[in-house]
Amino acid sequence: MYAIVEISGHQYKVAKNDVIYVDKQKVDADKKITLDKVLLTSDGKGKVQVGTPVLEKAKVDAKVVEHAKGDKIIVFKKKRRKGYQVKRGHRRHLTLLLIEKITA
Repeated sequence: MYAIVEISGHQYKVAKNDVIYVDKQKVDADKKITLDKVLLTSDGKGKVQVGTPVLEKAKVDAKVVEHAKGDKIIVFKKKRRKGYQVKRGHRRHLTLLLIEKITA
């Protein structure tokens, strides 16, 4: 069984016991959250339920494992022969979720 959920404007395909990185959520580590924006569910046997835009009674239970930072991104700008160079970078703040249960 799998589901497609929307978290912070992004869509993720999740199944039971999946571990996914999402944008940072305002929930402490080792807490449980319920994802209500379920767009699609499938039982794996060919039965698919599609929401318009979301399924009303479907939900996904997940556990926040940890908060982490993503890989470092380097942004380097240069204009040749002008002496202009700018080096900036950042790391995304992420939350690691463990999918515990999908209810359709």
